[in-house]
Amino acid sequence: MNNLYISKFWLSSPVPEDSYIAKLPVVKKLADMGEFKFKKNVTFFVGENGCGKSTLLEALAVRSKLNAEGGSRNYRFSTCSTESDLCKYITIAKSCYEKDSFFLRAESFYNVSSYILEKNLDLVTYGGKSLHDQSHGESFIALIQNRFWGNGLYILDEPESALSPLRQISLLVEIDRLVKKNSQLIIATHSPILTAYPEADIYEIDEYGVTLKPYEETSNYLVTKQFLCDTEKILRELFDSGEKG
Repeated sequence: MNNLYISKFWLSSPVPEDSYIAKLPVVKKLADMGEFKFKKNVTFFVGENGCGKSTLLEALAVRSKLNAEGGSRNYRFSTCSTESDLCKYITIAKSCYEKDSFFLRAESFYNVSSYILEKNLDLVTYGGKSLHDQSHGESFIALIQNRFWGNGLYILDEPESALSPLRQISLLVEIDRLVKKNSQLIIATHSPILTAYPEADIYEIDEYGVTLKPYEETSNYLVTKQFLCDTEKILRELFDSGEKG
């Protein structure tokens, strides 16, 4: 096992009941389970929209002194301050300290690309040209291939949103490269391609808890497999039920 820069985290104080984050399934379950311990270099959080996985990753990133909208510790900008207060209630513990770190979140990646251009940062670090001069998916991969150096903590929030299936497979190669360079990756995703990475822990967040699951028992895998294996039947049932409604 390589370095785990964040070894565990926990809710160090109760989230106020009148806060919307108190209603998120992940926050409710963390309040019940106590501390959460990371065990592997790659950890995936999966679950339906609204379960709180992105909010959790944002809080872990902010507690790691990363910019809430994305970037490294040296990125200091705020296009629109929409981050939650969860970071105020979470404490993280580290077993060692990383040499590199980056928070990559799909929804605010445009803002990160603009910041790089505005501050005239060395574009060689980002693939040799402005991220705005590449497609969304190309810029994602260029950033990871060129800026993620290893020996680092990398927090990725739904990176698949910009990537084709083929590019997601390319991202698997980059994840493996970073693991071999003593990195820890914490990833929120809906992608059954990314969660296929071997030797990763996959935690599914739902009303029942934050549950460690085998790859082939995750809802993302099961729904995708069922749809691809019996597409015509599922579409027929969906459209028939819509007509009856």
